[in-house]
Order: sequence, then structure tokens, then C-alpha cells
Amino acid sequence: MLGISRWTGEGGSYRTVQRFFNISIDWKKVQWSLIQKFFLNTSDTFVLAGDETTVTKSGKKTFGLDRFFSSLFGKPVPGLSLFVFSLVSTKWRISLPVMVQQMIRPKEEIDTEKNSGESVKKRGKGRPKGSKNKIKENVDLSPHLKIIQNLLRQVVQLIGNNIHVKYAVFDGAFGHNDALQMVKLGGLDLISKLKKNSKLYFRYEGAYSGKGAHKKYGEQINYKKIPAKFLKKSTCEKSIKTDIYQMTMLHKLFSQQLNIVIIVKENLKTKARDFVILFSSDLDLDYEKLIDYYKLRFQIEFNFRDAKQYWGLEDFMNIKETPVRNAVNLAFFMVNLSHILINDVRPHNAEFSVQDLKAYFRGSKYVDEVLKLLPQKPDPILIQQIFKEITIIGKINTD
Repeated sequence: MLGISRWTGEGGSYRTVQRFFNISIDWKKVQWSLIQKFFLNTSDTFVLAGDETTVTKSGKKTFGLDRFFSSLFGKPVPGLSLFVFSLVSTKWRISLPVMVQQMIRPKEEIDTEKNSGESVKKRGKGRPKGSKNKIKENVDLSPHLKIIQNLLRQVVQLIGNNIHVKYAVFDGAFGHNDALQMVKLGGLDLISKLKKNSKLYFRYEGAYSGKGAHKKYGEQINYKKIPAKFLKKSTCEKSIKTDIYQMTMLHKLFSQQLNIVIIVKENLKTKARDFVILFSSDLDLDYEKLIDYYKLRFQIEFNFRDAKQYWGLEDFMNIKETPVRNAVNLAFFMVNLSHILINDVRPHNAEFSVQDLKAYFRGSKYVDEVLKLLPQKPDPILIQQIFKEITIIGKINTD
């Protein structure tokens, strides 16, 4: 807060900034207003992306402080967990944060963790006697998914009929039936990734045996020998062969058929082979769009990087609930604002970045402060030359 006050103009004292951080602000409406004004376009297609990030924090008093898993460190670390929903533009190829929610670990999860050391009686092998078949559409969501479901509903309600959003894109952590049902309840289709050891089956097309229920599951897929009739595209670049397959398949843990896209890469020299399984609940979605939408999900990771590296998400010192919420949301608001300012420059300088943007405004501030100290204001032409030279300092991509 002190750093912000030093860079503000008239009326931006430290006390003013403190008051700002302690007022309640409906940030999702602020973000949505900004996106509506500068990014909504009828010719653009948007998908909704969701992901979680961990902000490391020291001390013991920050609101919501706990141990959360960090992919950067590869282990749980002390900090705050934030879940972000953003609109991803297929035209601009950028992610625009709409809603940010601090994740507080549910009490049930903490109690389960505390009791994990206690001896628990394991049930025997096989199906428990008297158990009945469960309807896969009727899932009991975990406390974590219930929070995300509530956020999803709020975002869908906020967007309303302003734009048509059909798909929600999540990473592989949401590649399961519970997440699919959660997204379907929000009126969207899910795009995500399955584990490589997922058991997928073709639908049974043989004759009815005449006894019992009709057979549903056919042959299980062999990822080393995928039938050629499902091949959609094959390319080869620098001895790396890429085959893309698309098919409709069944998974015994999912309630419905899945639109499966398998991307297989093989090194023709070493014969090393690897593959990725993407899926969607929309059976009519083309493989190219499914792959493109999932790739665009990664744009939300750039939001996390910018918010932490440039806009103070890793640096704020607030500890109470409201100031913490405002500090977090302000960082993501600056991500959207920087997108607007950068897009104005990109037609003239395609490589213009956040670093260049900060260098420009930092230089502007230096020029203003120096001019205030001069006994006589220089000629306007000289001021323009000074301004141009100073704002270049610190830039990576100049005009």
C-alpha cells in the first residue's frame, strides 16, 4: 500500500490507499464491466477457463493461510490458494480474469487430514453385500467442488446473455465424472484431459445374446494400436510424427459417452512414443476446436505469472480478510487493464510487453517529478524529447 501511494498523483495519500483496501468491492462486476467495454465482440468466440494457483506467504496471521500444493515447488507450501475463472478469447488469444475466489480449506477436509493417522478398518475385497447400483448423474460433490460449482454459477449468471459461452475448460485434475456433472449443472460442456491409463471402451455393436441386459461395453482401446479409421490428421516435422485420432467412447466411471481426441507423438529415429487424451462432453465438437480450446486454457497461467511478477500478487502485506481480497483482486484487475493498454500499442509494435508498459509509465512519472523541481519549465519540444528518451529506459521492445 505504501508503494502504491508513492506512485499516485494528487489525492493518493497513504491513508487514502489504506481506506481503499478496507472497503468492500464487488470485483467480479468491476472486471466484467471492463471486459464488456473493451473485449466483447460478436465475431469472437469465448470459452470459460478455470484453474487454481498458490501464492506463498510467510507469517501466521494472513487470512486463509494454510498449506497448499504448489506445482512450482512440487510440494505443499505455506500460502493462500486462489481459484480463478476467466474468459478466454479465441480471437485475441488471451485470458481475461472475471472472478477470483480465495479457497479456504473446508473443516471436513482438515478433520480428515488430522485423523489420517488413526487406524481405519478396511473393508474386504469385492462389492459390499446389499449395495445397489448408483446413478452416475447423481454425484455427491466434494466440498472443494461445491465451492467451484458455486463460483461457476455466479460467473454464468454474470455473463448472462451478453455472449454465448458453451465450454468450460479445466486441466487434468478435473478429468472425472464429478467435474463433468458439476459443469453440466452450470449449463456448459466440459473440456479436459484424461489420465494415460484410462480404460476406454468402444460401444458394443454385436448381436444380443438373448439373455440378461444388453451388452454396453465393447472392446477396450489399445493405445499402441489405435484403429486407422479414427485417424483425423497426420503430420511429420523434424522426425517427430504426430497422429491425431477422434472417436466416441465409453468410460465405466462416466455417466455418458465421451468425445475422445488422442494425440500421439513418435520420434521416428528413436521410436520413443507418447500420447495425450483430451475429451469433451460435447460429442459434436470437432477435434481441431477441442485441441485449440484446451491449448488456450494455458493462457490463464500467463495471468498468474503477470499478477505475481508485475502486479503485486506475491508482494502484498495485508493480513485481514477484506484487504487481502482487495489486494488479490486488484492484481488481477491490473492484468485486464494491461491487456487493454498493450492492445492499443500492438498494431505499431507487435512485441510490446508488460515490462515495456511498466517502463513507459515509470519513465513518465520520473519526467513529471523532475519537471516540478525546475525553476522554469522547458520548451514543449524539449519536454517531448526528454519524455521519449526517459520512457525508453527499461524497455525490452522499443518502437
